[in-house]
Amino acid sequence: MRSCLGVGAVLCSGLLLGPGASALNVRVLVVSAPQLTVRLAPAAPAAPALGGPASPLGTAPLPAQAWTVGVSGAQLTLNGQPTGSGSLYLPPAPGSVVEIAGKAFRGGVQLRAENGGVQGINVVDLEDYLRGVVPAEMPASWPAAALQAQAVIARTYVTARINPATPYDTCATESCQVYGGVAAEKPQTDAAVAATRAQVVAFGGRAASTYFSSDSGGFTASSAEVWGKDLPYLTAKADPFSADGPRAHWRLEVPLSRVQDVAGNYGARVGALRSVTVTRVSESGRPLEIRLTGANGSAVLTGANAGGFVRALGASGTRVSVSGLNPLVLEGSGSGHGVGLSQYGALGLARAGYSHLHVLGFYYPGTLLSTLAQQGPGPAAVLTVGTPFPVPGAAEVLALARPAGLTAAARGAGQ
Repeated sequence: MRSCLGVGAVLCSGLLLGPGASALNVRVLVVSAPQLTVRLAPAAPAAPALGGPASPLGTAPLPAQAWTVGVSGAQLTLNGQPTGSGSLYLPPAPGSVVEIAGKAFRGGVQLRAENGGVQGINVVDLEDYLRGVVPAEMPASWPAAALQAQAVIARTYVTARINPATPYDTCATESCQVYGGVAAEKPQTDAAVAATRAQVVAFGGRAASTYFSSDSGGFTASSAEVWGKDLPYLTAKADPFSADGPRAHWRLEVPLSRVQDVAGNYGARVGALRSVTVTRVSESGRPLEIRLTGANGSAVLTGANAGGFVRALGASGTRVSVSGLNPLVLEGSGSGHGVGLSQYGALGLARAGYSHLHVLGFYYPGTLLSTLAQQGPGPAAVLTVGTPFPVPGAAEVLALARPAGLTAAARGAGQ
């Protein structure tokens, strides 16, 4: 039997599933603070059907009833009074909306004492969660096929992370997936979530690692070259659909003093720098080895450190060539790590008339389209037996492909 606190019998101690909880909820860390305020909309209308009109809850003020949650030792306080517990839980119910530290979220909230502060964790139905994720990760004005692909990879990403043994499953920032709650929701992205309900990308009977970046720069990177983790469906391949993104070609000049500082941060303490050279590149044209030569000798950055060095200099991506020294000139294409789906590539595929299934088949070759077959608690979701994704025809891809000039130039120059 759970014991509820004297606040309308809604905030309860312990980590318990409420009677109105969905069969598959996601626990999202949305805020950590010394104390925070929780407001409840007790008579909130049911959430509109996905793809229907936008909810007015994104702009309407919530009721004034509020609870200030703080921490004393290892226990939470409620409106200044001790609770006798390190955890409080407001279960989600159909149509429920809760305001956590000034932002509205569907579902309920769990509050935890952690490191002298309070964690606010939104407990929300998976599909409702996606309504606040997809428009935060991709412009809602983009074609339906691109939005649907983003919805599937977002669902896959979080499905793989649902784990009752941990305090929460995911966070609301770029460190996980950006999640904006009710205020982020848009009719177009609601429709994309609804159209792909329960769809996930699977490999080996499990949710795949659906990494994505803004723009591959015309050539995706492999997971092996970026993180040293070789996944057969995250390979380096020509990506002509990303060729016309806004970061297709960029140039960055970095003062020598900044290069010197970043080199030191990566352990390359070689004295006054005399040269920076890319000595080995990957199949995708990204540096695998960078040699820094200075007055006191040389140092070599390899693998993820090579790419990290480039990003630390301020480059938007790592598909680059390097020249000069003061300033150091980086010329490149793309934005982000380049692994998996390229969002601007998805846009290109959608504009070319391809479905979201073609988008996923192109960026995650060898994976299967699967659905969540069992929506219940457990360390991993149960998926249906999947079916292969369709992929754009090889001839069509070749017709779009352009010479990988950056890669060729880098190799030809020994960079």
